[in-house]
Amino acid sequence: VQLQASGGGSVQAGGSLRLSCAASRAILSTFRDSTMGWYRQAPGKERELVASMIRSGIPNYADSVKGRFTISRDNNKKTIYLQMNSLTPEDTAVYYCNARFAAYPTDDFWGQGTQVTVSS
Repeated sequence: VQLQASGGGSVQAGGSLRLSCAASRAILSTFRDSTMGWYRQAPGKERELVASMIRSGIPNYADSVKGRFTISRDNNKKTIYLQMNSLTPEDTAVYYCNARFAAYPTDDFWGQGTQVTVSS
């Protein structure tokens, strides 16, 4: 299974971006039975969880992004999304998608990372 992230870029504060992460080579049933998430890592900081979504569609958000970011998934497309609104310079980081599949309980899958830069 490979995760391909896209959608990063540069935006001014208050702007929006939408990230996508496609799980190529994953069969549909495997993708459906997964917890998908987005993490980010800013320079000099540890990687942190931004948002995640379990197979039932229940989301979980970091306090810093609640009310601004929305995670969603399209199981038929084997893709997750992160809609980011009201961006601030503090959101500047490399964003990584993550997948934990029930079919591979000991493995953690990561996308290649996509840069998000928010200028003031």
